[in-house]
Amino acid sequence: MRLQPFITAAFATIVSAHGSHGGSSHGGMYGEEARTDYPNWMARHMAEEHGMDTFDALSFFTLHDFDSDGIWEREEMQRMYGLMDPSNRDVSDDRREEAYRELLRQLDTNSDGFVSRDEFAKFIMDGKTLPDLGFGPGHHGDDEYEYEVHHWNKYHNEDTKLEDLTHPEDIEHFKKHEEMEDAEEKQEAMDKISIIEANIPTKFLRVQQ
Repeated sequence: MRLQPFITAAFATIVSAHGSHGGSSHGGMYGEEARTDYPNWMARHMAEEHGMDTFDALSFFTLHDFDSDGIWEREEMQRMYGLMDPSNRDVSDDRREEAYRELLRQLDTNSDGFVSRDEFAKFIMDGKTLPDLGFGPGHHGDDEYEYEVHHWNKYHNEDTKLEDLTHPEDIEHFKKHEEMEDAEEKQEAMDKISIIEANIPTKFLRVQQ
């Protein structure tokens, strides 16, 4: 059996999130309930993490092949499911391993410990979808990206004024920025201080031969 036409057809499959993510991306009501009508976890992940209402299987696979080597490895699958994100810091190692093993059970048809592009293509062509493993939508961006996607785009827009940034998420985000800037300034100040040998305790000085 020739696989190429089969794989091409699989990656042409379009998945829909059934709704407009963009429709509520600006000016949403703070505190409103999150959407729960996604048809599956993949649709939720792509809508909430990447702002995509429709996508094809190739896009999904490539987007989460973080090192672009054509396969999903353990860390990539765990990262895709948000297990590298602080929101899941309390998930035990056993639970993380269990999630990895469950994905292999469903997708790794040749039992090599990885998920290849071809294996994912067949999985999608068989009408299957990645399971919801209970870790949320799968946060895997940096702090700036996560704040923009999950808060700014939902409740603010380009017309938002500084005095309007009063949500707890806003306060926490900018507090973190201030702490980072303070740390950088302190480090810069330390770097500028010249080391005066006379001020160094004798016991820390290297004895000259």
